[in-house]
Amino acid sequence: MNGKSSYVTRQQKDIRGYLETIPGVHVTAQEICEHFRAAGVAVGQTTVYRQLEKMVGSGLVNKYIVDANSPACFAYVGSQAHGGQEMCFHCKCEKCGALIHLHCRELAGIHAHLLDEHQFALNSMRTVFYGVCQQCRGGTVQEETS
Repeated sequence: MNGKSSYVTRQQKDIRGYLETIPGVHVTAQEICEHFRAAGVAVGQTTVYRQLEKMVGSGLVNKYIVDANSPACFAYVGSQAHGGQEMCFHCKCEKCGALIHLHCRELAGIHAHLLDEHQFALNSMRTVFYGVCQQCRGGTVQEETS
């Protein structure tokens, strides 16, 4: 039944279509379900997980697993998967559990240093820095000045 694997459902199109509108943005399966629920579109959570895993398998989506206590995050990368995309690192707050996705040149420099100087290829998709977020530290958000 080879024809079944090439069949594309409406939900599969909807999920991929949504992810294509937010390339590189990290979302959980739950957030995708909430997006469709808010839009009045019926897509089951099992369907979302199944379609995400298919897209991971085909290289359209990257899957990030931070730890056993956090849901997996997914980011649509399209046909550029694993080639030349910006690295993403993660920070996890030890107080509230918030997960922060970082696209940072400084950390990419550490990645390059480890490879060049120590012949160690760091997997940025699985790298997590643990600490306390700004909100839990009681800090206020500072505006960037450019």
